[in-house]
Amino acid sequence: MICAGIIILIVAVVLSNGYTGFGVLIFIGPFPIVIGAGPQTTWMVLFVLVLAILSTAMFIILHRENKDANT
Repeated sequence: MICAGIIILIVAVVLSNGYTGFGVLIFIGPFPIVIGAGPQTTWMVLFVLVLAILSTAMFIILHRENKDANT
């Protein structure tokens, strides 16, 4: 998956003629840190925040189901 993502990013940079941006989501414990740069930063940061909220919700839901299954 990582190699496929890197290949997609390289193709996107080559096709965009240098017009690029990025967004990064880093989890430190339960706290997401969102960083973005470029002309489309607002949309990328919003997208990453939605992904952070969904991944946190899925973690909580799956953790509760696993805890209930063990008791």
